[in-house]
Amino acid sequence: MTENDLSAKIIGAAIEVHKQLGPGLLESTYEICLAFELKELGLEVKQQVALPVVYKDVKLDAGYRIDLIVENKVIVEIKSVEALADIHTAQLLTYLKLKDIKLGLLINFNSVKAIDGVKRIVNKL
Repeated sequence: MTENDLSAKIIGAAIEVHKQLGPGLLESTYEICLAFELKELGLEVKQQVALPVVYKDVKLDAGYRIDLIVENKVIVEIKSVEALADIHTAQLLTYLKLKDIKLGLLINFNSVKAIDGVKRIVNKL
């Protein structure tokens, strides 16, 4: 399955979660429900994946966690904020580079319409 196919499935699942729950909940709630939806679709989903920082050739646990990795091809970063900021995009792009993954989805569930809270980020590798 391509990254674009996965992206469409993830966005569809996020819309379903948003339809069921609406905006205003904690990010962790949306993460658990989105992971559930994706697993129901038969996709491999990893949650809260540790992301060490490599400093002077040493991997250090700096406390970074990736919300979801789907099929080892797409990183999903979940937010529940008033508006996405440039720092959220930068965070996801850094995660993509550190994990050497091409596509990421930044999903803000605190939007009136779910699709308005979705941003695709491509790592040019």
